[in-house]
Amino acid sequence: MTESTPLRIDFVSDVACPWCAIGLTSLQQALRELDGTVRAEIHLQPFELAPDMAFEGEDTGTRLMHKYGIDATQLEANRGTIRARGQALGLDLKLGDGNRSWNTFDAHRLLHWVGLSNLNLALQLKRSLFDTYFGSNDNLADHAVLLRLASSLGIDREAARAVLESDDHADQVRAQERHFQQAGIHSVPATIINGTWLLRGGQPPEAFVQALREIAETVATQPTH
Repeated sequence: MTESTPLRIDFVSDVACPWCAIGLTSLQQALRELDGTVRAEIHLQPFELAPDMAFEGEDTGTRLMHKYGIDATQLEANRGTIRARGQALGLDLKLGDGNRSWNTFDAHRLLHWVGLSNLNLALQLKRSLFDTYFGSNDNLADHAVLLRLASSLGIDREAARAVLESDDHADQVRAQERHFQQAGIHSVPATIINGTWLLRGGQPPEAFVQALREIAETVATQPTH
């Protein structure tokens, strides 16, 4: 295998998805472990778990119990599993009663806009959105919240405001959502490498390391013509 095989990674996710936070953290840890072997470019792709969510949101526990047909005991067991997986990665995912689910479409528009010029900055914003949603549970549909997070990363506040107050990038985000749904992505996270290999779910770092190493070896031996 050649030194530092380049890979394109499309990470399909929602910012209100705990398994997506786990998956992205695992992926980034794996890439750090493979530094010097794999040179990856992560492209964040949108997916909305609740695209019809109103601005005021909805109690997350109530929504999940209704969506999956589970009771409060099952819900808490699921939350316990997610918390434990998060803690193993250094994540403190607050999933308690009273948390609300928010509409995330404008967050995806903002991420898309930032990613057009700076993929690494988009990743930082994604992490900040995760931290906010699973920390203070601030309303991610609120432009004031999004602008605060953007400006804290050095993103031009007025340029970000102009994007949020318009319909800029709405069509592009919806087109990307349709593209991945039509490709068979109906749950997240989904990690697609070089448009060919698919890893579903919030995989642990070691699973990403093994898969990425095998894929990089395959890519490195493919003809370049």
